[in-house]
Amino acid sequence: MKIYITVCWGARCLDWIQSGGKEFVMEWKMAPSAMALAAENVISELTQNGHEAFWVGGCIRDELLGRPVHDMDITTSALPEEVIAIFARSVPTGLAHGTVTVLQDGHGFEVTTYRTESGYVDHRRPDHVEFVSDVKEDLRRRDFTINAICCGLGGDLIDPFGGEKDLALRVIRCVGDAEERFDEDALRMLRCVRFASVLDFSIAKNTWRGLLRQRERLAHIAVERVRAELERIVEGPHPRRGLAMLARCELLARGKAPFPWTGTDLAAAAALTAGIGELESAHLRWALLLHALKQSAQEADELLRAWTFSGTTRTSVVQVLRVREAWTAALKAVPPGEPGGTDLLRRRWIAAVLSFGVEAAEGWLSLLAILPAAAHPAANPPADSKNSPAVSTSAVSEVSPAVNTSADSEVSPAVTVPAEWIAQMPLKRLSELAVTGNEVAEALEKRPGPWLGNMLNALLQATASGDLLNNKQVLLLEAKRMDGHEL
Repeated sequence: MKIYITVCWGARCLDWIQSGGKEFVMEWKMAPSAMALAAENVISELTQNGHEAFWVGGCIRDELLGRPVHDMDITTSALPEEVIAIFARSVPTGLAHGTVTVLQDGHGFEVTTYRTESGYVDHRRPDHVEFVSDVKEDLRRRDFTINAICCGLGGDLIDPFGGEKDLALRVIRCVGDAEERFDEDALRMLRCVRFASVLDFSIAKNTWRGLLRQRERLAHIAVERVRAELERIVEGPHPRRGLAMLARCELLARGKAPFPWTGTDLAAAAALTAGIGELESAHLRWALLLHALKQSAQEADELLRAWTFSGTTRTSVVQVLRVREAWTAALKAVPPGEPGGTDLLRRRWIAAVLSFGVEAAEGWLSLLAILPAAAHPAANPPADSKNSPAVSTSAVSEVSPAVNTSADSEVSPAVTVPAEWIAQMPLKRLSELAVTGNEVAEALEKRPGPWLGNMLNALLQATASGDLLNNKQVLLLEAKRMDGHEL
């Protein structure tokens, strides 16, 4: 049973697995990548110097599944000092754990000596590392069978724990005893869910039971590491699958970061997150999830801070939820059928766009477009502060009866009407205003102060709403009128 990794790197190899590895000859499809050729040179150099060396782990897994290979790790019988002696361009990135980064033809490869590990007091890293000469002993310490496969230059797979079979079965299974693997490194529990989610695999029963029995260990893991795994789940190709698993195992509630929801809450949010995988934007996926969990913008901001999300992500998510709150408040403030209600609602929407940005406003409309109809309540929602409803289709149509609300309409007027209002805005940000703050202050012969910001925002609102032309002289005249000057 062979896989010719230097020949077919980048081609789909799943058919080979499913064929049972029986005399399957792969058709040549594409040349080896530059990274694969560079890695082959590293392995060749190690073997020529009398050592064993193999591609190992994720690169083998992804190649066999036909997934893009982004990096290639190498395992070897050579000791770290021997690796450094062979390669002039190398960096001792983790000597205590046997890892040397070898630089070859513009690529960096982690070359790690065969090792065994023991004494995981912190449930994350081993206290003792021992270098060994048998690659199977090295594979035994790894997390899941699908990551415990290696392959050499000849194309032979070394797969002592049945990773090839589990790839064919589409199952995530721990190497050896699941409870022991999760006790050694508690982050593996989230990695387990992440792999199952991203690869659209199931989790073996014994592995799932081990996860449930060891889930309290997640409290030992740094928030940043937990968040990184959670990001890969939510931003991956099958986020609903991962979220459903997290709801069932209630793993996140055991971590260091605040997680104010039970599995029941996550399950209840499932209907609202049905379209999460359709959203290409990562921050919109988080905004949808937090919306489904009935979080206010302020609550979302505090949670994202506690979970160590970047300021950019946090701001983007929170701004979308602030648009939601402004739009919901606008719908509540405009009774259906009120004379002039359409224009009032339009102005409230424009104010939200100017306050929180076009991107945030369009982001909220993107969420509305994928939310189920049941998530569009009437314009008079319950007074519960935790309830942040989506915009009401009925409210928009009653305020603006000319809008098409037929069942055949592909996009709800709750989305199309506000989107049209954005498109009709002659300007969308203060920097586009045809007059500057200094020019306004000079025309009014006043020192700049808080009043100036208020006036500029009023001019921006009036111009964006179509009440004023975006013309310097027109705006200065309006500023004088607002300031009480005789014209």
